[in-house]
Amino acid sequence: MLGALGLDRESESVYRLMLENPDWGVARLAEEVGTDRASVAKVLDRLADLALLRPSLADPAVLRPVPPGIALDALLARQQAELARRQQEVEESRIAVAGLLADYSSLRTGQSVGGVERIVGLEAIRSTLEELAFRARRESLAFAPGGAQTPENRAAGLPLAEAALARGVRLKTVYLASIANDPGSREHAARLASLGGETRTVPSLPMRMHIVDREVVVVPLDPADSSQGAVIIREAGALTGFCALFDQVWAGARPLGEPAARAADEVASPQETALLRLLADGLTDEAAARKLGISLRTERRLITELSNRLGAGSRFQLGQRAVELGIL
Repeated sequence: MLGALGLDRESESVYRLMLENPDWGVARLAEEVGTDRASVAKVLDRLADLALLRPSLADPAVLRPVPPGIALDALLARQQAELARRQQEVEESRIAVAGLLADYSSLRTGQSVGGVERIVGLEAIRSTLEELAFRARRESLAFAPGGAQTPENRAAGLPLAEAALARGVRLKTVYLASIANDPGSREHAARLASLGGETRTVPSLPMRMHIVDREVVVVPLDPADSSQGAVIIREAGALTGFCALFDQVWAGARPLGEPAARAADEVASPQETALLRLLADGLTDEAAARKLGISLRTERRLITELSNRLGAGSRFQLGQRAVELGIL
């Protein structure tokens, strides 16, 4: 239950036992948990590292449990600081990527300069992606914004994905969290998972992106409209930035279907937090809904629910309350 705070089941069990029986020693804890003393000693080290145990005032060699009201609040604060740091890294990478795209957008169609080539037209882009998928040998990484794919797109992409997985290629795809509501998307992800593919979700994605073997990346010329064209980049410096962006987003994403871990006092889900950030950045309701891959009606329902939950009578008050509570 407390896994999101870095506490595994065994550690949580021992911590609870120590709270209820503070005088128990290692031997009694091992007997109760059904393990050996060495394993319990390792668990105690983990609990001490998490500041859930501290030396007794009477005997510094004896560890006592820190009351959960103090200890768990500290773990929550640590996790929130880590999330804020990761969000800042993703934002910095997004800005760097936007600068790279601005530099490459001046390329003429078909022109290749310094390991960068521009392509235009949906058919040309689709053919390029199919060729890259066919050539992948180790890893295929992708951001797939825009919500659930159409049945036609899933049917077209499935044979390529199956062939890549059969060759031992590791497939990792990040979708918007909103696809969890689409039965076809869930079935598609389950099919790929049965073959070894990995699918995770986040509330919002910075752009569409496809990286193959960490040697080539395909990104849109205009992140807001991928139909305008794309650039194929093989330049090592740029690839490093795109791969870092993917790794950061992947690390914070959740496996499709896994429920979001929420602290008892958390007032906004990851999707709601992403929506508030988009609106704070000045996006309209329509643009924010597109970013999240949800309908305008759902976006406005989320705003209404958040306003009621935070006691806000207007959008301005909602922003104020979000800042006061640390959501923004």
